[in-house]
Amino acid sequence: MNPLRPRIVSLLPSATEILFALDLQNYLVGISHECDYPPAALQKSQVTVSFIDSSLSSNGIDQQVRSQLNNHQSLYGLDSQRMKELAPDLIITQAQCEVCALHYDDVVELVANDEVFAETEILALQPRGWDDVFQDILRVATAVGAEKKATRLVESYQHRIDSISDLLQKTGVRFPRVICVEWIEPLMVAGNWVPTVVEKAGGVNGLSTVEVPSQYQTWPAVQAFDPEVLIISPCGFDVKRSRQELQQLQEWEGWQQISAVKNHRVFVLDGNAYLNRSGPRLVETVEILAHLFHPDQAPAPRLSHPVDEIWYHWDD
Repeated sequence: MNPLRPRIVSLLPSATEILFALDLQNYLVGISHECDYPPAALQKSQVTVSFIDSSLSSNGIDQQVRSQLNNHQSLYGLDSQRMKELAPDLIITQAQCEVCALHYDDVVELVANDEVFAETEILALQPRGWDDVFQDILRVATAVGAEKKATRLVESYQHRIDSISDLLQKTGVRFPRVICVEWIEPLMVAGNWVPTVVEKAGGVNGLSTVEVPSQYQTWPAVQAFDPEVLIISPCGFDVKRSRQELQQLQEWEGWQQISAVKNHRVFVLDGNAYLNRSGPRLVETVEILAHLFHPDQAPAPRLSHPVDEIWYHWDD
């Protein structure tokens, strides 16, 4: 790989956001179909496509994904011809979740079977927890010789997180019980880095474990935990798309008896932007959640590039 002028293809939205955060976007020549942030990323050449019908309901999407995986069918496709034309020095992908992005083996096969990619390197990210998010920033930076810039960036993020912690400690607030819903039907509770995000924002995370992938959960388990704040953030959905699914929640037995519902503390968060991705914006997510958990103590954050609708306060 040419360390002075690397040509990079990012197949992972979080990696694309990292490259922009490090001001390395000029090296980026190709992106996945999911790389939609920041808006300037959309000017790059798209090299993947999704075979999932996102217009279906939550349950419909889940069934389609299960069916395709059971039949050994790919969820995503890679434009090999366009990849050859781009001739990247570095491909950043993931080797963790075949539901979330292009399968790692597909990238390896592409690179191994064509001389165009003889000197192409593959960097596979595998974030599971909070610390991995910042390690990935450093790993991406190291691959292109931008370690010092990454170190300064990570330090600035840590300062912002410490500020939230200091604020909550000074005010002595009580941390509410929180559940972050990553999928509505069937019900799934967010894991991986999300429990730590909740805790750093001043909440007590429920029904998921740090550094463990998101798991299906039962509604009785949610009732037993009785969240005082409920964050609805389906994976890959923005606020507008998530709101289309909210009617299903009201049909769950005992919905009105949940503390979060009784006290009007149900929020729909843009999960696609602020929770599901293991990128730099998770720092902003902590600031957003701190405000939602403790509105009288933590002010609403000023976001770098806010999306159209960040959260929706659902009061049914």
